[in-house]
Amino acid sequence: MRQKIKAPVKRKDVRFFADSKKVIARYLTFSPERAQNLVDRILEMPEPTVATVLSQTLREFAMRHRSITRIFEANFNRVKWAVRNNKGLSNERRLLIGAYFTSEYSIESAAFFNPSAVESPDQTGLEEGQKRIIVSLRATGEGHISSIVFRQLVIDANNDIQVMPSARRVEVTDVVKDHLYKKPSFTTKLTEMNLPMELSHLVLDKLPEKFNYLELVNAKIHAMKTLAEDSPYRAELEKIIWLADSHYELHFSLDTDITERVIFPISDFEMRGIEDARFVKFNYQNGQVTYFATYCAYSGETILPKLIQTEDFYNFKIRPLHGWGAQNKNLALFPRKIKGKYYMLSRIDGVNNYIMVSDKVTVWEHPILIQKPMFPWEMVQMGNCGSPIETEKGWLLITHGVGPMRCYSLGASLLDLEDPTKEIGRLCEPLLIPNVEEREGYVPNVVYSCGSFISNGEVVIPYAMSDYASAIVTVPLNDLLNRIIEDGKKMRETSSKAGKLTTKTVAK
Repeated sequence: MRQKIKAPVKRKDVRFFADSKKVIARYLTFSPERAQNLVDRILEMPEPTVATVLSQTLREFAMRHRSITRIFEANFNRVKWAVRNNKGLSNERRLLIGAYFTSEYSIESAAFFNPSAVESPDQTGLEEGQKRIIVSLRATGEGHISSIVFRQLVIDANNDIQVMPSARRVEVTDVVKDHLYKKPSFTTKLTEMNLPMELSHLVLDKLPEKFNYLELVNAKIHAMKTLAEDSPYRAELEKIIWLADSHYELHFSLDTDITERVIFPISDFEMRGIEDARFVKFNYQNGQVTYFATYCAYSGETILPKLIQTEDFYNFKIRPLHGWGAQNKNLALFPRKIKGKYYMLSRIDGVNNYIMVSDKVTVWEHPILIQKPMFPWEMVQMGNCGSPIETEKGWLLITHGVGPMRCYSLGASLLDLEDPTKEIGRLCEPLLIPNVEEREGYVPNVVYSCGSFISNGEVVIPYAMSDYASAIVTVPLNDLLNRIIEDGKKMRETSSKAGKLTTKTVAK
């Protein structure tokens, strides 16, 4: 039986449960032939029937979505190629066609897990000692499609937590694709995706050194015409557009609540989900504050690490991460630069923890191994549970480990402030293991987190309970740090006696 550490860990009486009533209206995809036949049938409807069916549809769904007619119009535009004669088409018929190509999707119906937490940029209207916190969660619906959703809580001077009410409706906003691509970095990323070099040249050689989305699409269409209908390269060529689709911006209306905003898969590269966002409040030396989040876009076959950037949680800029080190899952950005450089945690091999150093927040090379599994409860693999937290004694890193029967536990490590490649210490026993309530769920025997924070002398850790819901645990900061340092000394003594070091360490 695994043992927990002796530092007092307190489970808070706080739960984040999924809400299956939160639905989005998304485009309903049909094969081209089926779409054409459906449009033809709608075009044959008498105008009075069109008005009646549209009125019934609006009456039933208008209160469930913001501006449902805008959604219908957008979906009509996606299928208007099937309208043989667009002239004289009434607005009601256009909207009804759009309605037939729309379906509701319950974004939280299957699982609700892997939370991260950051201080909200809006700290107004609070009582003394209170702090507003934004919690991001991975919501999963039908077909195991994941998206990023938000909840909000207020924590007071006693670390009592109040979860704020969640809005009934959710909104998927319009996508803006006005990114200007640079040919060298775009080519490098295609190489990392194992796209044949001759295909990259077939498209990119016709483009200027900087190009926009429309120019790329036109170059791809031209390249398609040079390939035979049965060429296996045609499917490969689509990956160029997949990569371009992974650059976009989202802009939510100012009259939306944080709990109404959802970041739902947009491009083919993330068609199977947006996984495990790790948000961090990043502080620049000049006082500027930016919120970043790393996440994995999953196509069903390929993982593409990506970066979210926002200042206000209304406007989001989303980009892919580049470089050999930007592979696999478990990327987490440090909350500030160290000696003028960005630092990022990674797990490129799926087992061990690494650190990368970069001049650019989107380009990551040369991972440095810093931690390997050492204890039975982390022997299968280990990884981070979000960005490191700065303390006087070092960078506090909440980790996860996987042991027998694929049981997930939380652990903790301490890294040197000036050189995080050096490990000061690591807990020998888990910080948190699933209890009876937490071990049953969508994925059994799992506790997992994507980001924590410090409040009033305690580490506040939101965590998933076997993926069916999320909760919060707190632990006194000094007790935890002292135990990590103490266990670190034991590790070095054991390693010294064995005549070898299993990880890089530094004495304190």
